[in-house]
Amino acid sequence: MNIVTGAGGFIGKHFVRSLENVLEIDLDNCEEFIEKFNRWDDVDMIIHQGALSSTTNKNLAMIHKYNIDFSIKLFEKAIEYNIPVKYASSASVYGNQQGIINPLNYYALSKATVDYWVLDNIERFRYVQGFRYFNVYGSGEHHKGAMASLVSQFQWQAATGQIHPFEGSDQILRDYVWVGDLVNVVLSNTAGSGIFDLGTGSPTAIGTVAQLVSAKTQSKLIPIPFPPHLKGKYQYYTKADMSWLKDYNFLTIEDYLNRQV
Repeated sequence: MNIVTGAGGFIGKHFVRSLENVLEIDLDNCEEFIEKFNRWDDVDMIIHQGALSSTTNKNLAMIHKYNIDFSIKLFEKAIEYNIPVKYASSASVYGNQQGIINPLNYYALSKATVDYWVLDNIERFRYVQGFRYFNVYGSGEHHKGAMASLVSQFQWQAATGQIHPFEGSDQILRDYVWVGDLVNVVLSNTAGSGIFDLGTGSPTAIGTVAQLVSAKTQSKLIPIPFPPHLKGKYQYYTKADMSWLKDYNFLTIEDYLNRQV
């Protein structure tokens, strides 16, 4: 049996489709699951994807409850029953300091806290891999709304005939990784225990993403002012360190769009 938390989410659903014999766990049943589940001896792997993922969420108590407390309780079960773990961290832990932990919001802080706990306890695990996801995009993001990738948001905007990148988007570079590649790398890599970046290692300007979508959909590019509430809380450059993964051919945004449009 494979346990997938966050199974109803964008990335979680893609894991569920790629695995057999899955027990799906979401936030609304995670507390009951930890308290009452009694088949840990039957679990082959835990794929922990569940979290409150909004970077603007300021409810620290709820973030701590679901992102930190539940993760640690789940990991303690994995340690007790010798179950391998693969879990989602986030590149947001870096803030605007590449390779240095510098969270800019409570969500990122919660992810960094769990990463530190895992590193402090890594020898207790049979096997554990954490992955600091960079900007993940792909099918199934609609329920994420404003938290969806800009690849998807620009595609949705294109249906109106207009795409609205932020002013200055040519100077904002992000590392975008297709969800299909992410799932494949998480499930199939041969690295040992540890915490790893998971992007492509090749950042793309937001302005370039908008241009690619515009070209495919014949939509107009109309920049909008940078939102004041994101100032000081926004990552302006992200690039995954993928030196740990050799000879993997990631799908490009352009090739993805060619498949979609």
